[in-house]
Amino acid sequence: MTSFSLFLYIDPGTGSMLFSILIGAAATLFFLVKAAVLKLKLFFSGQKNRDALQHDASWKQYVIYCEGKQYWNVFKPVAEEFEKRHIQLTYYTSAKDDPVFEQKYEYVKPDYIGEGNAAFARLNLLSAGIVLMTTPGLQVYQLKRSKNVKHYAHVLHAASDATMYRLFGIDYFDSVLLTGDYQKADIQHIEAQRSLNPKELVTVGCTYLDVLAERIASIPDEENHPFTVLVSPSWGPSALLSKYGEKLLTPLAATGWRIIVRPHPQSKKSEPKMLEALTEKYKDTPNVEWDYNRENVFSMKKADIMISDFSGIIYDYTFLCDKPVMYVNAELDLRPYDAYDLDGGKNIWQFNVLKKIGIELKEEHFADIQNVIRNASDSPVLAGERKKAKEEAWMFRGEAGKNIADFMITRTASYKEGK
Repeated sequence: MTSFSLFLYIDPGTGSMLFSILIGAAATLFFLVKAAVLKLKLFFSGQKNRDALQHDASWKQYVIYCEGKQYWNVFKPVAEEFEKRHIQLTYYTSAKDDPVFEQKYEYVKPDYIGEGNAAFARLNLLSAGIVLMTTPGLQVYQLKRSKNVKHYAHVLHAASDATMYRLFGIDYFDSVLLTGDYQKADIQHIEAQRSLNPKELVTVGCTYLDVLAERIASIPDEENHPFTVLVSPSWGPSALLSKYGEKLLTPLAATGWRIIVRPHPQSKKSEPKMLEALTEKYKDTPNVEWDYNRENVFSMKKADIMISDFSGIIYDYTFLCDKPVMYVNAELDLRPYDAYDLDGGKNIWQFNVLKKIGIELKEEHFADIQNVIRNASDSPVLAGERKKAKEEAWMFRGEAGKNIADFMITRTASYKEGK
């Protein structure tokens, strides 16, 4: 008899799919068992289903899910509002070092639930009234809607277009909480185009800008301040550092000005070799600094002008600092994004506004970058356009945490009343 060994290889994509199937099967079994138990309770006790569910030990009335500590500023005002009102809030996080653990809240209950599939497995079995998250892709990838969650709310974490998510990013939420009214029309257009159920679209303001506005105001001005250029791009093959790199940084370094390069956080994960090469190139250039601080406000406070691409930080800098910004008009491929379904993304708000509030920097200008920046005057027209954009994109300034808490509480109250 000949013995043999059989080796089976499963690639990561297939493994992820199989894991999702197993999780789905486990969730289905869980819900069937739980439904049967609740039906038995109803049969013997006569209570209504919602009462039985809310008396279940696993039931959470108000839930936040934070997928990384970088989103703490989004949720901080909401958590503080629940704490101030003495209302219990469950705060699930995928960051062991989430700043929420340092707050010593009494009513906000933080809980680390792991990362990736481990976190999604927990969330997919959740029983809750309302779940608030910045994470897109609900019901698209591993993160599924739990049948025992009444309402899923997505809160935007950038004062820019709501359609700049990967395809179907917010399609299956019950509500989307907006930073400005202008974001509604594009979402409604996509809903009609894809025959989706209309979501509640509620303008609440921008929590993280509220937090950063207070933070940046508390940072003292520098003594002997050197002229400073902040290079703060997005990430990916179309982004500033990936596309131009040394072509831009070398002439900037030659100016003698302080040059702060702040790569997008995702760059360290997705394009580390590019960053390592650039860091090595300028390691002996004293006026080039690399900023990997979790908070961007320190670099923004120092900067006299920003150079970026299609990154949302342009609007953070514009709204918080009211200083000129230059942009490289990188050709971003919008096909993977919801925005592409809006006439190819030709008329989305943030790109149209950028042409009004920013100064375009072309590749042929790099060699003479010092004179280009010196001549980048901050005209009254630019200042007026910045003010207008801020009013459109950042409504209810300072009130977003209160508005979101009000929405969560009102929404779950309506479910109690059977609406």
